[in-house]
Amino acid sequence: MKKSKGHASRQAGFTLIELLVVIAIIGLLATIVLVSLNTARQKARDVRRVGDLRQVALALEMYYDDHSAYPAVIGCTTANWATMGTTYIEADGYMTKVPVDPTGGATYYYAYGGTGSDYTLKATLENNVQTGPLGSDVDGTTIAGAGACTCNDPIYCIQP
Repeated sequence: MKKSKGHASRQAGFTLIELLVVIAIIGLLATIVLVSLNTARQKARDVRRVGDLRQVALALEMYYDDHSAYPAVIGCTTANWATMGTTYIEADGYMTKVPVDPTGGATYYYAYGGTGSDYTLKATLENNVQTGPLGSDVDGTTIAGAGACTCNDPIYCIQP
């Protein structure tokens, strides 16, 4: 093999600047993906909340058919959600377990209408977009006998 004199051997590879640019681009793309995933997770939790309320509303309708009134739990608190669920809905077999919020927070509410023929189910949604479920719920209503139980966005409410 012939060696050339006077020429320094040069090895192929990446420079430090090239590696830093690539790492910065990967970091930027990862950030964009994570932000998109967080939005998708919020929407998924909101869909679950709306579905939970509709399941409980169906169980309340079955309860009403059997008892000619909705469960009389006075007030508009998260404690009423638990009381309504365990004392009336689960105990009578309308649901095996009343759902809880996907984040574990206290964002589900049950408000009794006072006359036995009305109630409101409420859930606080994370995504305050009017074209989603908030565009088709009950807004601006107050339940008689339920204290300050109002339904304004970002709270999703349903009634019978």
